[in-house]
Amino acid sequence: MTNFNELDNPIWVALTTRHAGIARSTGVARRYASLVSPLAGLKEPTPAAFSDLAGLVGPEEHVGLFTAEPLQVPSDWLTIQTRPIEQMICTGLTRGSQPLLPEFGRDDIPEMLALTAATEPGPFLLETIQMGRFFGIRSNDGRLIAMAGERLKLNGFTEISAVCTSPEFRGHGHAGALVSFLVAQTLAEDRVPFLHVKAENGAKSLYEKLGFRVRRAIQLTVISPG
Repeated sequence: MTNFNELDNPIWVALTTRHAGIARSTGVARRYASLVSPLAGLKEPTPAAFSDLAGLVGPEEHVGLFTAEPLQVPSDWLTIQTRPIEQMICTGLTRGSQPLLPEFGRDDIPEMLALTAATEPGPFLLETIQMGRFFGIRSNDGRLIAMAGERLKLNGFTEISAVCTSPEFRGHGHAGALVSFLVAQTLAEDRVPFLHVKAENGAKSLYEKLGFRVRRAIQLTVISPG
């Protein structure tokens, strides 16, 4: 039976289940390698857990955490950003899935990095591709113009992330095609697709049209060793 409460601490759960093989860990703290993702999770937001996390984060690094409630960050950490974001889930697609889209591999990473640098959908790094499958759409002349993929993976859940379209090709339905394709893939695997979005992001209305609904607010906190 799907346990939706696991989505209250999704990074920790991902790093202790389906992503355990790519986790770096100390005590009750986990994080992805620096070139994979800046995301980290704590079993519980205790002083001991933050102390464990300090052993995983370099002096010039920052990490992001998703938690159900705002964090009390110890004074030996610098809080770079803290804000609520919306966690959305989809239990049924409201439009037909798209034709099979090509999955990207390592040879595509330079183009993926260029597209995400230009569109800023969220952190996408040299080894982010380790987190899951990524799919894209190319223009008639072969340029990568839109992409989306998988990020956090928990038992029973897969997060959709890195949804982006080159500015000159927006308004042609590429984001909807990519997200609906990923949703259909995830549901076919008997997993629930979810994602995180800022409430003011215009993409939220697209996700709602595809069948996503807000499950709850999640607190994003970005910190760095003080």
